[in-house]
Amino acid sequence: MLIRVGYDIIFEHPAPTPIIAMLYLHPSRGPSIRRGDYLLVEPPAPVSDYIDNYGNRCGRLLAPAGPIRFWNDAVVEDSGQPDDQNPTAEQHEIYALPDATLTFLMPSRYCEVDRMVDLAWQLFSTVPKGWARVQAICDFVHSHITFDYLQARKTRTAYEAYQERIGVCRDFTHLAVTFCRCLNIPARYCTGYLGDIGVPVTGPMDFSAWFEAYLGGRWYTFDPRNNTPRVGRVLMAYGHDAADVALLTSFGPSRLDRFTIWTDEVGEDALL
Repeated sequence: MLIRVGYDIIFEHPAPTPIIAMLYLHPSRGPSIRRGDYLLVEPPAPVSDYIDNYGNRCGRLLAPAGPIRFWNDAVVEDSGQPDDQNPTAEQHEIYALPDATLTFLMPSRYCEVDRMVDLAWQLFSTVPKGWARVQAICDFVHSHITFDYLQARKTRTAYEAYQERIGVCRDFTHLAVTFCRCLNIPARYCTGYLGDIGVPVTGPMDFSAWFEAYLGGRWYTFDPRNNTPRVGRVLMAYGHDAADVALLTSFGPSRLDRFTIWTDEVGEDALL
């Protein structure tokens, strides 16, 4: 399966403004890129790349005063299979976890593990460890939070999402990640493209959030917002929470003027 992904985003800045742009596909998707994945900037501005602590590809630039456009249009190859499922995947004891996973047990900006640990054990301690426990978390979050774009708030934390019972995909993800960490399951926040492939069209396209839990010796994808295996997930970045994977960080005031995202199944003619 081929999937065309991209965006057309315009910001306006009143003065020259440094920016970190995390608008590339994750390097792990490199072998699957069939066309493109170039960050185009108008008016032209030099962009220097670096890889952050989580292996995400980032770009640094100085945006001039006025409007600046970010554009990308890539085609990636995908298996066409839904997210892997392994109900027998076991939870590791903390002493047996790989060193690199331990950081994803810790509290973070939007995931208040220390504040929610008692609640997590009250809700899920009777559920068998491993896959069943992570799925129980996703089932709870999926039913507990109502999805509403109009109620989006970039400062909402996992605890606030639990209290308010409303939010967008990042809020579903933050709450599920927090519960997992409370129960000693490493969980990392992911962002990227997820199109309406094989499901009814739900509205204008946006970047999506989901998470990965470390079970049975590998990372598995879970999606508490949709709560069903999906086809065509394309990872851009992962970290502790949304603070680590902000797609654009402007070090100064800015205004969003255009935000268009696409992710569609295409044929071989898209490569021409």
